[in-house]
Amino acid sequence: MAQIIDGRAMARALSDETAARVAAMVADSGQPPALAVVLVGDDPASQVYVRRKISECARVGIRSVEHRLPVDHPQDALLTLIDLLNSDPAIHGILIQLPLPPHIDAALVLDRIDPAKDVDGFHPVNVGRLSTGTGGLVPCTPLGIMRLLDSVIDDYRGLNAVVIGKSNIVGKPVAMLLLEREATVTVTHIETLHLPDIARKADIIVAAAGAPHLVRGYWVKPGAIVIDVGINRIAQADGSSQIVGDCATQELDHARAVTPVPGGVGPMTIACLLHNTVLAAERART
Repeated sequence: MAQIIDGRAMARALSDETAARVAAMVADSGQPPALAVVLVGDDPASQVYVRRKISECARVGIRSVEHRLPVDHPQDALLTLIDLLNSDPAIHGILIQLPLPPHIDAALVLDRIDPAKDVDGFHPVNVGRLSTGTGGLVPCTPLGIMRLLDSVIDDYRGLNAVVIGKSNIVGKPVAMLLLEREATVTVTHIETLHLPDIARKADIIVAAAGAPHLVRGYWVKPGAIVIDVGINRIAQADGSSQIVGDCATQELDHARAVTPVPGGVGPMTIACLLHNTVLAAERART
């Protein structure tokens, strides 16, 4: 029977550590770290995510500053707001909730954030630092994935890792983090041939393709560790919906360890956002 890696429990432990760091900062300076959250439009999923992030900020003592903007908010005005947040010493992290409305160039907006306040780790400067192993703020989901893996792996040297999906948000950065640990990494994508054969050679599989139940049991060799990043909503016959991952978890009893969906990577992503906010604040005060 595969071990279930409990992302909720690990996220609570990380958030408790973050809360202790926040308390120490407040005791030292009287001011908590602050995260500015910018939401443009009324996308229902984005509103849920923002509420969850703000709630978790409050739980650990981080001050959150919300900017809820209408869907037709001009791009230039959004860039001006980011400039103001960049120059505000009381703001330590800036989060632009994605997706943005079609009339706004997301790459331009994200590039405008001060890399030192880029708690999502999306700025090209932080991406470059990640690729060269020279610090910077690490994207939240890949950082959470590595913490989940660390709970079951002591030494990555020589292990074969297969990352399914080459997105800039998950696939590429987690591949770089695995390379830093001296794993041998293969990144696959929609055009990859013979994917099941490649996956069967892996000691570690990180599935981040956005395809429900893509990774089947016969893709996974006995003793492999499987991290399921997928969050897919599947309609049910009764009109309800079910959240499933990119892996057919019920077929993975022969794996060494797997993450559940929900309750695996998702909670760690938010916990790592809080971690990054406090880290940015600590660096700003040194």
